[in-house]
Amino acid sequence: MQTLSSDVRRSLAEATEHYAQQVHHAGQYLEGRGITPNVASTRRLGFVAEPLVGHEQYAGRLVLPYLTPAGPVDLRFRAVHDGQDPKYLSRPGVETMMYGVNDLAKDSSVIAICEGEMDAIVASELCGIPAVGVPGVSNWKNFYWRAFEDYDSVIVLADGDAAGKDFGKKVATSIQSTVVVVMPEGQDVNSTYLIEGADGIRKRAGL
Repeated sequence: MQTLSSDVRRSLAEATEHYAQQVHHAGQYLEGRGITPNVASTRRLGFVAEPLVGHEQYAGRLVLPYLTPAGPVDLRFRAVHDGQDPKYLSRPGVETMMYGVNDLAKDSSVIAICEGEMDAIVASELCGIPAVGVPGVSNWKNFYWRAFEDYDSVIVLADGDAAGKDFGKKVATSIQSTVVVVMPEGQDVNSTYLIEGADGIRKRAGL
């Protein structure tokens, strides 16, 4: 992971707090995804209603802070309205990293790996399964396996499509004893949760 200067860390923290105060603008979107205000607050989710200087291109997007014990280390911006393209925007020149790494510090013998931030939030905060997120199969890095060495069970909650199956296979190749759980065809963790609830996700994960 890139080493962040104190100035960059400070700017990320300030942006996180600035946009968190505007998250109510994404209330309808989050409610439709099953994300409660409490969960949004816990994850410091935000919305770009009033862009900071240099963030004009992110206007009208949900803000997903990558939180660590030391504070936010990155921000990603997700489309919430029809016609917004691309679906995700990242800060220029920033390497991708795992989302939700604070869950690695939870007292649990089980960890889930999801495709993307929203699925990790749903698995962790709404289904009670500690989870991290990786933004797509191409962003799984060969050294990530080191973070999962001490777990009794590593569960990949994969999207129900070809890319999701490829993601599961790639992770399983890196981490021994990985269980790959593919969501129903055309569904992801979030949409499956909306249909089946937390019990449905936990049952699929064998928990």
